[in-house]
This record gives sequence, structure tokens and C-alpha cells, in this order.
Amino acid sequence: MSYAIIRTGGKQFRVEPGKTVRIPSLVGEAGEQIEFDDVLLGSDGDKIQTGLPTLSGAKVTAEIVKHGRGEKIVVFKMKRRKNYARKQGHRQGFTEVRINDITLG
Repeated sequence: MSYAIIRTGGKQFRVEPGKTVRIPSLVGEAGEQIEFDDVLLGSDGDKIQTGLPTLSGAKVTAEIVKHGRGEKIVVFKMKRRKNYARKQGHRQGFTEVRINDITLG
């Protein structure tokens, strides 16, 4: 079972071929092919390669499935006895990608 750890959007994700992953929003249309060159670790099933900090020549190709927004969170601030209350909602955008291939350098 091959897998890789990639870095995108300031976070790290474990990806496997054929699986879908939700990552922070990327620019691109649904169906578009993208490549991740920031591969931190890769495994082809029996051997694990680690980068310092990234693997040179390694890349992960993926296809954008859809764009969306996550669950709503509510931020509520209140100061007692001061008649101060603020309520704010937030929905984080995401991009769902399907991993097609992992190439280790």
C-alpha cells in the first residue's frame, strides 16, 4: 500500500491513491488536474523515504472534485455586566481532491 505525506495550505495530509481528501481552498475548476511537489514522506509499500524537509523529484497528482464550505462555527464574545455581546459565524472553505498517482523520486 503506497502513501505519502504532503504539505499544502500550511497543513500536512496523508494521501493514498484513489482516496479523496479535503484540503484548504485551492484555485482551480472541478475536474482540473493539480500536482503537489511538497512531499514530506513517501512509502511504496515496503520502503519508506523521508525528506529533509521534502523529497526531491517526488510529486503527487490529483484531480479537483469540488469546492465547498465546511460546517458553521459560532464565535460568541460576552463581557458580563457591561452590555457587550458579539456573535459571529464562520465557514471555512475547502477543496476536495481525488489522489490519482504518487511518484517518489
